[in-house]
Amino acid sequence: MADFFTTPGGIAVLILAQVLAVVGFVMVSLLFLVYGDRKIWAAVQMRRGPNVVGTFGLLQTVADALKYVVKEVVVPAGADKTVFMLAPMTSFVLALLAWAVIPFNDGWVLSDINVAILFVFAISSLEVYGVIMGGWASNSKYPFLGSLRSAAQMISYEVSLGLIIIGVIISTGSMNFGGIVAAQDGPYGFFSWYWLPHFPMVFLFFISCLAETNRPPFDLPEAESELVAGYQVEYSSTPFLLFMAGEYIAIFLMCALTSLLFFGGWLSPIPGLPDGVFWMVAKMAFFFFLFAMVKAITPRYRYDQLMRLGWKVFLPFSLVWVVFVAFAAKFEWFWGAYARWGMGG
Repeated sequence: MADFFTTPGGIAVLILAQVLAVVGFVMVSLLFLVYGDRKIWAAVQMRRGPNVVGTFGLLQTVADALKYVVKEVVVPAGADKTVFMLAPMTSFVLALLAWAVIPFNDGWVLSDINVAILFVFAISSLEVYGVIMGGWASNSKYPFLGSLRSAAQMISYEVSLGLIIIGVIISTGSMNFGGIVAAQDGPYGFFSWYWLPHFPMVFLFFISCLAETNRPPFDLPEAESELVAGYQVEYSSTPFLLFMAGEYIAIFLMCALTSLLFFGGWLSPIPGLPDGVFWMVAKMAFFFFLFAMVKAITPRYRYDQLMRLGWKVFLPFSLVWVVFVAFAAKFEWFWGAYARWGMGG
């Protein structure tokens, strides 16, 4: 049997099993993310939230998903039917593809490539096409306006995200997530991670992640008071479910990136405690909790405020930070905190 897994067929079976394991983890997590999001929002508003279907309402998300699946798919008469159906599938599939390079533990990754960060950026840049296709194919003004907003918003904040990550790459000398986590593996546990030397960028990165994923207070592409739910207004049933699933998967991906880039990934925060996948999942869950809290307690930005924040505040600040990190790494300022090539690269 062991010899079988060295053959092309066996290797294909192993790869398929690994892919299904990652997809299964993401999809099961999705059920709990939606449940947690609704529960946190309800708690802030002093409501009970989902509590009827299943114990403590745990099966409410499953019931909602089944409801969407069995409903009729309504396609507007004037819509481009092919593009209309491709749009939600594109958003969903691209959101899943990025997980191919996300490690959950040392060596626990589908594709351990040296340019993992570039791969994630390429996939996240393509995700905007699903939104644009959905808005255009609906043949309606409100979805089209929402999709244009989304394109401008995602492009604007991808610039800031890229520059912030460049600072981490300079410090590590590697674009591999495993190398970045290894560079944070120091004797001081929590205080060896990149959140400390790159402290200002942690906040900019988190806010940029909110804007990149169209998450409140930056959910302008689907602002109900202005756009009647934006690019999704003509969607129902399973296509709408795919859009929502893709959005939550992208949010969970940003939680994973925050954990890997600034908070040590699977590393233990306390020296002496074993590292492992538990820490990675716990950090991702914590950052999703912050995403949910921001949604519950912050009012929506105006669109001009959103764009001004991205281009006039985040872009200059992140550019200056890249220059600072480059000098700090070159001359090994702050006891070499910005130059860890020997550890991670």
